[in-house]
Amino acid sequence: MNKKEDEKAFSNRYNMKWVLLISIWTFFMSGIISIITENLVNNLDILMAFIVLMIIMLIGIIFDIIGIAVTTSEEKPFHAMAANKVEEAKFCIKLVRNAGQVSNFCNDVIGDICGIVSGAAGTTIIYKLMSRYNLIDGTILSIIITSLIASLTVGGKAFGKSIALLNYEKIIYGIAKILNFIEKHLGIDIFPNKIKNKK
Repeated sequence: MNKKEDEKAFSNRYNMKWVLLISIWTFFMSGIISIITENLVNNLDILMAFIVLMIIMLIGIIFDIIGIAVTTSEEKPFHAMAANKVEEAKFCIKLVRNAGQVSNFCNDVIGDICGIVSGAAGTTIIYKLMSRYNLIDGTILSIIITSLIASLTVGGKAFGKSIALLNYEKIIYGIAKILNFIEKHLGIDIFPNKIKNKK
């Protein structure tokens, strides 16, 4: 088997492993986050429940920014950082080389989970408002809350996309600093060594 075939076989194994891992991760993460959020929203007053909802939506927007920044970036600027012995540079390069997986995790996994959970939290808030004000028909209230969640999410992601496209190098460097801290202090390497596949 030649080098090109070796790389293809490695890539196929890596991708299948990633799909399986991310599917399992998503199942458990969505369950845990949903349980925690539902308990929080159910046991808080309406104002605090709205704040929790806003935080969930903000998390989704932040991860969307990270995913877009990684897929937009190129390795070249970070090779210059590596040449200058910047220790975070290796994590910047890993983020770019694993752009597909990072984007999948940030945009699809975290983004979708936050979207589902925010919808469920919004439904709980609707029921709390109906109970508080003795509303028999919550149709209009449901439309308002659902539309508010949708508009804030879409608007926030649109604004976040602009930020990501203009500041992707700074964003990636910031994430790299966090990953460097995790590896140095916790001994956890988030990314495996992967054969370069990005031009």
